[in-house]
Amino acid sequence: MKTLKTMMAATAAMTLGSAALAQDVVIGVPNWASVRGTAHILKVALEDNLGLSVELQNGTNPIIFEAMDSGAMHVHPEVWLPNQQNLHDTFVTGKGTVAFNPNAVLSDQQICVTKDTQERTGISTISDLTDPDMAANFDTDGDGRGEMWIGGAGWASTNIEKIRAKSYGYAETMNLMEMDETLALAQVDNAVAQGQNIVFYCYTPHHMFSLYDLVPLTEPAYDAAEWDVKQPTDDPNWLENSKAGTAWDAAKLHVFYATGLEESQPEAAAMLGQVKLTTDQVNAIVYALSVDGKDPAEFAREWVDANGDLVDSWFN
Repeated sequence: MKTLKTMMAATAAMTLGSAALAQDVVIGVPNWASVRGTAHILKVALEDNLGLSVELQNGTNPIIFEAMDSGAMHVHPEVWLPNQQNLHDTFVTGKGTVAFNPNAVLSDQQICVTKDTQERTGISTISDLTDPDMAANFDTDGDGRGEMWIGGAGWASTNIEKIRAKSYGYAETMNLMEMDETLALAQVDNAVAQGQNIVFYCYTPHHMFSLYDLVPLTEPAYDAAEWDVKQPTDDPNWLENSKAGTAWDAAKLHVFYATGLEESQPEAAAMLGQVKLTTDQVNAIVYALSVDGKDPAEFAREWVDANGDLVDSWFN
């Protein structure tokens, strides 16, 4: 029987192999706003400065890492650590087929409510969600359990939020919803407009903190001894065998790239190892794409033109 990793590698090779043959660099693009913006910016920068042919290909985190390992893809523009620590350990530390840029964008990951929700319900801590009476404040379908969005399908953070819900105990009182982020934020818009209660996964860099008056729920500070997180690619019983009963550690977002680029496109590899963005810059990128509704390709062209000195520094 094929393993999950074998099947992912085969899928990546079949769907992406032809693109890799036709393009100098293939950039993987997972399904969230900041990575889309960064991917398009990297594409324009590489094409402008090195005259390369650059292709963007959609894919999940595991598929992109498998593709970087095989050479079918070359870049993941925004890997979240520790979220994808298992992929880092497999392909960077273990196989050595993937490298990462040490420059990081800093991030926080939490569970939030709107300020109005807090005022109506009195919720203040994440453990409050274990109280069935409190959870009922977030019941939208009449089944007696609350609903909360915990992230998009395929996000490593979504699996970790399931682990956190189990560890804290609110997996027993709350229905954990996975859906596209656009749909989830539409639910937040509706809840705010209708004066309804809502609780959901929140993170930076993101425009949601500019749009809504959000209150992160308090929880015990991160404790490494209370975190033992496994992913489905590592353990078929990952949920049962994992725990995460404290707040997230501070996350760091890095550019990762295939080490094979160091031979096939050494100037591109050198550039990818020097890209540096701030949290504020990524927040602005997300706002432009998600709130202003700018086309990612057009926005990237404008952004590179407006940030010429910064982009030039990536090539020096």
